[in-house]
Amino acid sequence: MSLSVLKAVDLHSQTNNTEHHTSEISVDQLIVRRGQPFTVTLHLTQAFNHDLHHLNFTAETGEFPSEDQGTKSCFAVPDNVRRSSSAKAVWRVELKKSYPQTAIALTITPPSDTPIGQYKLSVSNRHGESLPVTLTVLFNPWCPDDWVFLPDERERQEYVMNEQGIIYRGSGRYISPCYWDYAQFEDDMVKICMKMLDVNRKHLWDPADDVAARCNPIYVGRVVSAMINCADDRGVLQGNWSGSFAGGVPPTHWNGSHAILKRWYNSNCRPIKYGQCWVFAGVMCSVMRLLGIPCRVITNFQSAHDCNQNLLIDVYHADYGVREKKTRDSVWNFHVWVEGWMRRPDLSADGKFDGWQVLDPTPQEKSDGVYCCGPAPLTAIKNGHMNSKYDLPFVFAEVNADCVDWLVKADGSKVKIYSDSKRVGHSISTKSVGSNHRKDVTNNYKYREGSKEEREAFNHATTGDLSRDLIMHSSAVLPSDSPTNVTTPMSNGGNHVVEETDEENLDVILPLPVSMRFEEVSQPMNGKDVSLNLVLTSKSGDTRPLSVNISVQAMRYNGKPAVNIKTEVKEATLQPGKDLSIPVLVPFSFYHKHMVQCDSLKISAIVTDKQNPDNKYLAEDDVVLLDPPISVKMCSQVRFNQEARAEVVFMNPLEETLTDCTVTLSGSGLVREEQEFRLPDLQRNRRVRIQFPFVPYKTGEKTLMVDFNCSAFRNLKTSCTVTVRV
Repeated sequence: MSLSVLKAVDLHSQTNNTEHHTSEISVDQLIVRRGQPFTVTLHLTQAFNHDLHHLNFTAETGEFPSEDQGTKSCFAVPDNVRRSSSAKAVWRVELKKSYPQTAIALTITPPSDTPIGQYKLSVSNRHGESLPVTLTVLFNPWCPDDWVFLPDERERQEYVMNEQGIIYRGSGRYISPCYWDYAQFEDDMVKICMKMLDVNRKHLWDPADDVAARCNPIYVGRVVSAMINCADDRGVLQGNWSGSFAGGVPPTHWNGSHAILKRWYNSNCRPIKYGQCWVFAGVMCSVMRLLGIPCRVITNFQSAHDCNQNLLIDVYHADYGVREKKTRDSVWNFHVWVEGWMRRPDLSADGKFDGWQVLDPTPQEKSDGVYCCGPAPLTAIKNGHMNSKYDLPFVFAEVNADCVDWLVKADGSKVKIYSDSKRVGHSISTKSVGSNHRKDVTNNYKYREGSKEEREAFNHATTGDLSRDLIMHSSAVLPSDSPTNVTTPMSNGGNHVVEETDEENLDVILPLPVSMRFEEVSQPMNGKDVSLNLVLTSKSGDTRPLSVNISVQAMRYNGKPAVNIKTEVKEATLQPGKDLSIPVLVPFSFYHKHMVQCDSLKISAIVTDKQNPDNKYLAEDDVVLLDPPISVKMCSQVRFNQEARAEVVFMNPLEETLTDCTVTLSGSGLVREEQEFRLPDLQRNRRVRIQFPFVPYKTGEKTLMVDFNCSAFRNLKTSCTVTVRV
């Protein structure tokens, strides 16, 4: 060849991206998945002769590309390149047989272990001519040789391609679906996610090693887990569980990930205020799906936070019933993390730890000095393999710790009153594949509560010994389907043997002469009085005069009490063999100003046998208030690039005027930027009906999400499915 032979390269971005399942991201920028060939056409100024001419290719990523680290690859037609003997991740190129002599069709394949990222691809000839182009390489769950290979196509569509999802919140008895817009294929998401990788601490310390390690989804998962929070780096979200969100927006405001990620990127990587666990998890799921790692969001109800990794959660009760604040351990109403799908050859050659792995971006405890968590294999969690990487003790405790209740006396001394092996880890939930139904995955995390296998796993977790089935705590506890509405013995008068803070001894629980439960009189609604009955049943032949101390606390969802709302003492007599019903009323006027910033009410009752004052009984109930209804619907058919209108309807259920009313619209493919509309004050018992315009910019099935905020109600949510036609 003479000089000036190389003319242009056609990347066939639309065709390649469609075949690589990336056309939803872009049809203009070449985005391919590793382990899968893509086609380019090289245009020449003269005929190509395969026997006489040579084409040399170089693919490079990062600031310090290296063949030995797999961040640089040299390949050619014909392939007679001299490579390093330790070259990793070698790309391949093949010349198609049927081609015009001045337009050469080539297939190029990045190997299944190539580091993901943005690449410069150059083609040159022996005369020094060069044509550089750029492309992005992602993980490939369609490729059997990729560590993220997911064999089921329906699951790939759900866990990689689906931009809309559901995150579950509430409590074990009040599970509420919250629609979340992952929006992983929105504008600039590739740029945003690559920026996230490039500003992580490991990249700043050693950029060459960091870029090379991006071949490994285990490594990338840990990096993303650390970068979603800003606890020790330039991460995306700042957490806030205080109830005061000055300088930012409440975590409940967010409906999706793109607005958060875009604000972070456009602000030069300053953290966005504020996030809590479901926000951290939703944003991480978006990034993982964009990168090509199958990912789903998981909610664990009654989720333990074990600070000292002893797999025990200590809960302290004052002698008048309310929760004490002085404890680092806690049980959250719910906690949200993600699962990523990947192989774990670092743990076992036989693949027993492959599959779903827990990754948690919420900054709770440090892992190797950084606020991240996982990946922790579900099979290791279920069987109590605490020595497996990463962070197994913490995750195991979240779903299967035992709880110990303590009574704090007036003099400050503590009495161990109960041990419960079934309180933690209920209704572990995720969105079903291909539908909006809730899927319960509790069995993936632990064996049936109270079963021999579950206790063996707990014993293995605490001692590393599977040779004996040591029951660490009594099995005479609540049934596994009753995580709330707890009845706990608190006596040493023949009902429950207690020991003063001696954790070496086992508890012995004897039959209770009194059982208690809370029953709802009506469904608890935010804006209305909460009415329950405390029902006591005598199992003895004695008449029992009782003192009933009832307390109500406003609680944050992470198990921290915010304020005491109400305390009252009632006297009653329990007749033998009969039920005694004691009404409990929490007026709206008592709780409404506190519940704007809180998530649930904890209602506690300590019952004292007046004839035997040492005999005390505790019942608790977590009440999550249902929000008043808000609706959204489309006013007409929705067409691509044409103005459409949505109608939102809300009725003020209160006997007071709602002020500071706003409605926020969002939804990938429908609304490019969050649209916020301010509304006039809404008088008591009045309905507002308002239409909002938007112009959809993508076709297909999308989700329009609405957030209503005002002085009395925090971020009421609704959504509707929208089919955008051409």
